[in-house]
Amino acid sequence: MIFTNISILDENMQIQENMYVGIKNDKVDYIGKEMPISDYGEVYRNGKGKLLMSGFYNTHAHSPMTLLRGYGENLALQDWLNQRIFPFEAKLDGNAVYWGTLLAMAESLRFGIVSTTDMYYFCEDMARAIEQSGAKNNIGRGVTNFSDGDLYDLESFAEMKALYGNYHNAAGGKIKVDMSLHAEYTSNPKTVQQMAAYTKSIGANMHVHVSETKLEHEECKARHGGLTPIQYLNSLGLLDNKTTAAHCVWIEPEDMDIIKEKGVTVASNPISNLKLASGVCNVPELLRRGINVSIGTDSVASNNSLNFLEEMKVFAISAKEKYQDPTAVTPVQTLHAATRAGALSQGREDCGLLAVGCKADLIMLDIMRPNFAPIHDMANNLVYSACGGDIVMTMVDGKVLYQDGQYKTIDIEKTIFETNKAAAKILSQL
Repeated sequence: MIFTNISILDENMQIQENMYVGIKNDKVDYIGKEMPISDYGEVYRNGKGKLLMSGFYNTHAHSPMTLLRGYGENLALQDWLNQRIFPFEAKLDGNAVYWGTLLAMAESLRFGIVSTTDMYYFCEDMARAIEQSGAKNNIGRGVTNFSDGDLYDLESFAEMKALYGNYHNAAGGKIKVDMSLHAEYTSNPKTVQQMAAYTKSIGANMHVHVSETKLEHEECKARHGGLTPIQYLNSLGLLDNKTTAAHCVWIEPEDMDIIKEKGVTVASNPISNLKLASGVCNVPELLRRGINVSIGTDSVASNNSLNFLEEMKVFAISAKEKYQDPTAVTPVQTLHAATRAGALSQGREDCGLLAVGCKADLIMLDIMRPNFAPIHDMANNLVYSACGGDIVMTMVDGKVLYQDGQYKTIDIEKTIFETNKAAAKILSQL
């Protein structure tokens, strides 16, 4: 496919106009000012007034929780979990998870998300839905352990191990399997140590919740002789693996030193953290220290959508208010967090940039809409003015999956119907 006379957000986060972009197989093969000699097949001739850029990488989510959208509102985190979320999740089955995941993939593609880092269970049903959608995903079976037993005796570990064997690098590498320790407060030191060792032995990535709330952070210190969650997890070797740490709202300066030293990615989830009154991640200080910061939506049960452009805007402006500095997080830093930083956190080194040789995980926006005019600075408009409805195409590995309201791989009417049916069935059992 060749895009003609189109504006692009290039690998340096700079805007270039009247460009030609050629896609060959699953990669970007050509970017230039002239029509290339090579034949790229289908020609997209309506590039004028459109912007082509890297798709978004959502680095912390629980996709099947589309089933719980709007179900638990106006509650503190622990009440939200114990009164609404956990009772509902106890009734889940593979069918519900399949449809909930497929709905999340449809919503993701609609809003320009090409890849998601997920943590949940019934993961093989999730993987089936993800593979059908054509999207990318780093999927992890979340592990908890409230007993003194070995990790290796847990049913969740057996499921995690099987998932890795069956789906790691499946769908031509679009699906990767991460190891996922749920959190410090849902496990014990032995489990953490064993998870760390096992993850290292197979060379997998790690995905873990860290310091989401002040209560979680302070209770960890009380349990472990003053060690914060980051310090505790690091002492047991977990951060020796390539790790994405979700939230990190209450981390301390020493934690940031460890995160930097270990090359941990912080996945900030601004809307969920604000909605649950958990706090605001100190993104400005993390960026100042050169830490890789990406963006996650968390689940739509605490968000309540996967509108990633909305997430990006809140990512930028919440830090400005919290730290009383209007220069705290720039639009270019936000765009980097939404794209390249997220791809790197997932171990997708050839993704997250519109550049020759990179995977063609691209989105197109209509920039001729009223909310884009006038354009003094495109990066500013993308972060502060754009909305999810401006996205008119989403492509993964060179294949168009969503365009102008049409899904190429998902029967959206059936998916909505089956998700509603599955949610209603669970509610009838509560």
